[in-house]
Amino acid sequence: MADRSSYLLVDGENIDATLGLSVLGRRPHPEERPRWNTLLSFIQEHWGEPTHGLFFLAVSSDLPASFVQALLAMGYTPIPLRGDGKVVDIAIQRTLTALQDRPADVALVSHDRDFVEQMRGLSEDEQRRLAVVGFREFMASDLRQVPRVEILDLEFDAGAFTSPLPRVRVIEIDEFDPYEFI
Repeated sequence: MADRSSYLLVDGENIDATLGLSVLGRRPHPEERPRWNTLLSFIQEHWGEPTHGLFFLAVSSDLPASFVQALLAMGYTPIPLRGDGKVVDIAIQRTLTALQDRPADVALVSHDRDFVEQMRGLSEDEQRRLAVVGFREFMASDLRQVPRVEILDLEFDAGAFTSPLPRVRVIEIDEFDPYEFI
């Protein structure tokens, strides 16, 4: 698979909303947001191939220049979108469909079930590796059931946060450390 590459598609709105509403219960502070450069490096190392990071974001008025510059500096291609409807979801769906014609592995960063059909289509290529990255406990069950999809946790697998998040999760007994709780 040395000549293969991967695509990391980030649904920034979905991750931000889940982090804020479901994990923290408030708008995240800048230091509580994922370290997107860490995630890009993680996927590249995890699959051992060059990774193209595509960061989709909805823009209602002006381009968020400082965030776009930061994404560029981290190696992402920012994709700012404007229009009617769920523009980020539409663009990610179209990109997932377009990737069916490429011999590439795909990691989707989202919890949203709106991408199940396209991910199932990608899973038909048995040479392709697929992953969904996010918070396991908030991932749509339909996404988990895509054939051959690897579920990766943004915090625990990718290590994309600088400090532990206040999450309640099921812990495999082999991973249980009582010192985390006392």
